Amino acid sequence: MALTREQMAQRVAREMQDGFYVNLGIGIPTLVANYIPEGMEVMLQSENGLLGMGPFPTEDTIDADMINAGKQTVTARTGASIFNSAESFAMIRGGHVDLTVLGAFEVDVEGNIASWMIPGKLVKGMGGAMDLVAGADNIIVIMTHASKDGESKLLAKCSLPLTGAGCIKRVLTDLAYLEIENGAFVLKERAPGVSVEEIVAKTAGKLIVPDHVPEMQFAAE
Repeated sequence: MALTREQMAQRVAREMQDGFYVNLGIGIPTLVANYIPEGMEVMLQSENGLLGMGPFPTEDTIDADMINAGKQTVTARTGASIFNSAESFAMIRGGHVDLTVLGAFEVDVEGNIASWMIPGKLVKGMGGAMDLVAGADNIIVIMTHASKDGESKLLAKCSLPLTGAGCIKRVLTDLAYLEIENGAFVLKERAPGVSVEEIVAKTAGKLIVPDHVPEMQFAAE
């Protein structure tokens, strides 16, 4: 069975390490803030100028002026700092973010990512994704494996305008966790109850399937 948005966020949270500075992109990646392992020191950065983002607020703690890059209300943890967007992007462009979690429309076997526009549809702006993929070495893309029409989003070559080229090495979808190596997707984990055959059928780009593909775990080790 395909993962929920919350399960996808939980799986990505397992990639956190003590002391990491992490940027969470708009969409599903923002949910990762709710699943940071207890006792782990991770500073979440929002590109609009907040370092030390906490989980989403409750009704009692909501502050309409405290928002993330997606205009969602958030909280600030102890030790957080607020600064202007120029300083925020200097942090990103300077390579000071340890992990970036981004959404995407398409990813291909060469590690290219298309995430900022669909021709003919309203484009609000490219956001900070182009800076993030250029300034970060450690990126995880979190996305649905296929469109609502069943068309694969994991391709031999992206068809949409690129956000970045050759920069993606890891992809988590609602069906699987994959790594990109030598011009192919390598299947590392599958969602509980999802067959390897379904993943193969919904992956348009070259896919390497090891002899054993374990089911995904969500709790931090």
